[in-house]
Amino acid sequence: MKSKETEFTELIESNQGIVHKVCRIYSDSPEAHEDLFQEIVLQLWKSFDSFKGDSKFSTWMYRVGLNTAITLIRKKNKLIPTSSIDSQPYFDLKAVEHDDEKEERLKLLYKAIKKLNDVERALVLLYLEDMPYKEIAQTLGISEVNARVKMNRAKDKLKEMMISK
Repeated sequence: MKSKETEFTELIESNQGIVHKVCRIYSDSPEAHEDLFQEIVLQLWKSFDSFKGDSKFSTWMYRVGLNTAITLIRKKNKLIPTSSIDSQPYFDLKAVEHDDEKEERLKLLYKAIKKLNDVERALVLLYLEDMPYKEIAQTLGISEVNARVKMNRAKDKLKEMMISK
């Protein structure tokens, strides 16, 4: 039987791309990305016992990650106490390096996405993950119809930003 720490570490390692995507959307520098990554993983660990399996692990992970990122952004003018994940000896996560060429192509899209409001950013991120609208709605705590409407508006905004460049 796996220990809680081992199970958590394996789940995070196999799904860490989700956390990196949230960090890319909500951070502006490599340092901010790393800080947000650690804070999201810490919040995932703190709330791991609350994951009951009612939804996919990835859906729950998106919800915790997005809520953590949005909360930190909204409080960025205040001093936010964070804990270092390094202080937990059983976390030995290995970051997966991203393809630099692909990363460059995505930078333009991320730049436009960062101009959207918090909810629109979350919607676009989940949409780009090919998440069904039902899961997007569940993750964001809105109705499926509302998710579709907001996504269409966000697409229109992104098209306008991309055309005006």
